[in-house]
Amino acid sequence: MTDIDHMTTNPFDDDKLHEECGVFGIFGHKEAAAHVALGLHALQHRGQEACGIFSYDGAQFHSHKAMGLVGDNFSDSAVMSQLKGSSSIGHVRYATTGGTVIRNVQPLFAEFEFGGLSIAHNGNLTNTQAVRRTLVRRGCIFQSDMDTEVIVHLVAVSLYATVEDRLIDALRQIEGAYSLVAMTKNTMIGVRDPHGVRPLCLGKLDDSYILASESCAFDIIGAEFVRDVEPGEVIIINQDGVKSIKPFGDNPSRFCVFEYIYFARPDSQIENRSVYEVRKAIGAELARESGVDADMVVPVPDSGVPSAIGYAAEASMAFELGIIRNHYVGRTFIEPTQDIRHLGVRLKHNANIRSVKGKRIILVDDSIVRGTTSKKIVDMMRQAGAAEVHMRISSPPTAWPCFYGIDTPRREKLLAGTHSVEQMAEIIGADSLAFISIEGMYRAVGEAKRNDDNPQFCDACFTGEYPTRLQDHEDDVAAQREPSLPLLAEQGK
Repeated sequence: MTDIDHMTTNPFDDDKLHEECGVFGIFGHKEAAAHVALGLHALQHRGQEACGIFSYDGAQFHSHKAMGLVGDNFSDSAVMSQLKGSSSIGHVRYATTGGTVIRNVQPLFAEFEFGGLSIAHNGNLTNTQAVRRTLVRRGCIFQSDMDTEVIVHLVAVSLYATVEDRLIDALRQIEGAYSLVAMTKNTMIGVRDPHGVRPLCLGKLDDSYILASESCAFDIIGAEFVRDVEPGEVIIINQDGVKSIKPFGDNPSRFCVFEYIYFARPDSQIENRSVYEVRKAIGAELARESGVDADMVVPVPDSGVPSAIGYAAEASMAFELGIIRNHYVGRTFIEPTQDIRHLGVRLKHNANIRSVKGKRIILVDDSIVRGTTSKKIVDMMRQAGAAEVHMRISSPPTAWPCFYGIDTPRREKLLAGTHSVEQMAEIIGADSLAFISIEGMYRAVGEAKRNDDNPQFCDACFTGEYPTRLQDHEDDVAAQREPSLPLLAEQGK
């Protein structure tokens, strides 16, 4: 029995690095909350566990928060009619810190001497526990177990006069990754952490300004993409317009490269790059680095499609939909019995038998986490009659956990954290397995090479080089570094 047989094989866990969260806010529009609901629809891929919207009507704040999808909670006219006002912010959540309970659903809200403040956060803080202990000793009472609430309490105890200065004071005391959208009775504020790990962009609809995690959220409401919020930038939107300040000094940009590989929607534009074009370029690099003689390229839907297109074009090879995805299976469907559980991936994917039978195929997927799904998909292709099954991955081996807002297992649960590429190929049952190299990934995003002294992106999940201090996790990370595990020597093969 291999190590993979001991891992979780829940068929509703698609064995991916799960999305973090998505934020959206609009200031100065008569149908603000309705536009936020539409924007959250476009950002649903970033979190499917819970959603929430706050609005302000000039006199009071209104809110609705619920577990589940945006469409299931904000399509009711009775709900939307209660969310009055011309300013509104919203959040979709995948739990990375804090349990999946209603008290942890964002946006958060608190009353201060200056009035109400609602805040939505994408990312994870890495010194939450240390700051929280200090705040508790000062008498702060926490209502949730989310790291975001630390920011609220830091605002509360700040001695600065304005809400903007209080928020900046609070953010100076935290570390990690955050893209924030906050709303007071007369202001909307957007902030991106000093390294810009998580995305945030500015848009405009008529005379109204918008903040969102991704540009695809502007398209759904017909808004104009203005620009990305810069790392360490604070955007202040009020009746006087838009003001930008950079109070955190100069820091190197370390945007999460996995946004390009998997998390962001392919129709988004981030940091002046088309996500779709980057993914195609990754596929082309894969073909150049690890081409193999075969009959067709088959994407693992849906995230493997753009890279498979790029691979097929570069290799002058047929592109075929050898796997068909069932789009109507959500994260919960039935509670599977043990007999049903091992059907696994077929609930979401099914082989297109007539296309793959007797063919040598190249499967293209975005990542391998635990390896459970890859093993099932390779086995599915075998059962469908494929003569050979080669797997190509459009990211380097994911060998280290993320502490910046991505739900990743501990290193010993990551297949690449404990096995060589050759061992991984044997475990998943592929005739061959190859990952894009670190340098190939950097070329695909438009860089000549990785700057090893000052990397252009956060690539810690591949390299173990984290851009910030990990105060809450230092002992854990140190333990995971010893003993040395087989890592990336074979990744470009």
